Amino acid sequence: MDLSPREVVATAPRGRKKPWFAYAVLALVLIAGGVVVAKFLTSALDYYCNVDEVGVKDGCDEGRNIRIQGTVEQGSVETNDATTNFIITFNGASMPVELGSEPTGLFQECIPVVVTGKVLRADDGTRYFAGEEVIVKHDNQYDAENEERLDEANAEAAACSRKG
Repeated sequence: MDLSPREVVATAPRGRKKPWFAYAVLALVLIAGGVVVAKFLTSALDYYCNVDEVGVKDGCDEGRNIRIQGTVEQGSVETNDATTNFIITFNGASMPVELGSEPTGLFQECIPVVVTGKVLRADDGTRYFAGEEVIVKHDNQYDAENEERLDEANAEAAACSRKG
């Protein structure tokens, strides 16, 4: 066994290369991840809007998932096959609602409701609310955060009941 040191062969000095490609890939991944998270968070939020705030208040825009509050107008409820149509009003503004199912529970005319869905434009240019779900009773958190809205909605419901 030969334990003598080997001869060192000189090589050309190498400059330290920066891993620019790796930095670029990392930056693209971070940007793409940020876009996906931002898109998810904005689409996951449902804004609470009164009927009179649609198209006026920021976040209460056409085509966006929102929860709209109003009182079911007396004499407006019509049920056809798998859809239920009615009109909700709030603070003097009205919006027709097309619900893709029959509402359950306490749903009736002259009561405040919250409907989840989107504001869309009909072929004739009028706006309507394409509803997915009707919530008749508000939860305690909504009640606490929106006491003024509920007082207005209850006042409109009482006025509606007196009409009939």
